[in-house]
Amino acid sequence: MVFYTLKYIEQNQNTNKTILYALIAIAALTLIAFTALYLRHRFDTRYRDLGIIALLFLLLFVGTQYEEYVQTNLVKSQSEQIAPFIKSVAKDNGVAASDVLVNSTTLQDGIIVRINSKDIDYQLELNNDNNTYSLKQAHVINHDVNIKD
Repeated sequence: MVFYTLKYIEQNQNTNKTILYALIAIAALTLIAFTALYLRHRFDTRYRDLGIIALLFLLLFVGTQYEEYVQTNLVKSQSEQIAPFIKSVAKDNGVAASDVLVNSTTLQDGIIVRINSKDIDYQLELNNDNNTYSLKQAHVINHDVNIKD
């Protein structure tokens, strides 16, 4: 079973997209270059065709980036909900926030919450609007724990 700390959740909300940005820039520069060559040599259709191919690659990369942007925002909004929850559990139990571990990076009903200093596991029960919760003691079958800090 994998448990995540508050530090891990806060640090892993952003992902590195440098390669995709570089591909977008290369496709845009290639499109500009082929457009300039086509305008200079209007009767040579090879530059027009290569420009269209560069435009299609640019649209593909931008579409991929937009889809990843939407997914990242969804995951980020869900993971932003769990940080206050971890802090609330820590405050209610009188422990540091770093001692509270969860087995999911998003706030959802049924996740396992471990208070590391007490070695007690709880199962989370959320109400319908995710504003209140209750913890009931849970017993895990597999005690092999991997903590991602």
